[in-house]
Amino acid sequence: MAKIVGLCGSLRKNSLNRKLLNEAVRLYGACDYTELSLNLPLYDGDLEQDGRPESIETLAAKVKSADGVIIVSPEYNKGLSGVLKNALDWISRVPGGVWKDKPVAVMTAAAGRTGGETAQYMLRSCITPFGPRLITTSVVCLAQASDEFDENDQLVSDRYITSVSSLMEALRSEISLKGT
Repeated sequence: MAKIVGLCGSLRKNSLNRKLLNEAVRLYGACDYTELSLNLPLYDGDLEQDGRPESIETLAAKVKSADGVIIVSPEYNKGLSGVLKNALDWISRVPGGVWKDKPVAVMTAAAGRTGGETAQYMLRSCITPFGPRLITTSVVCLAQASDEFDENDQLVSDRYITSVSSLMEALRSEISLKGT
């Protein structure tokens, strides 16, 4: 069974992006899933000199040991969330190529008409230098996201269900390729 970790760029308990992340995992199917906490201290080189906080070491170790990663982010002021950027900055400081060749699926959800397209573009730009196997098909930008979930927090639009399912199928394929 594939070991999947999720990173949600929103700290809000009931955020639309967390709902999207949970839907992606549901549509992925059977897996060993863990959402990782991004409630981390702000990156600070002085703090790092004293030794990276345990929360950072744990986060990086769990990403490294995962078979695949799903990342979701809201769009704040035409960019990815500070919470997610901070986590990427911290993880990048941990030696050992945490992201190297890791299958990664990214998605965004936002209140606007573009569904966080700019945030997703920025996220892809920020993570690419780390060498993951970013899935570039089935781009999922959930527009007007507050209207896209039912009372059970499941997607209602066939269009988005198909897109997320396709992205999760691509993630499954990348994970199985890595295993061979």
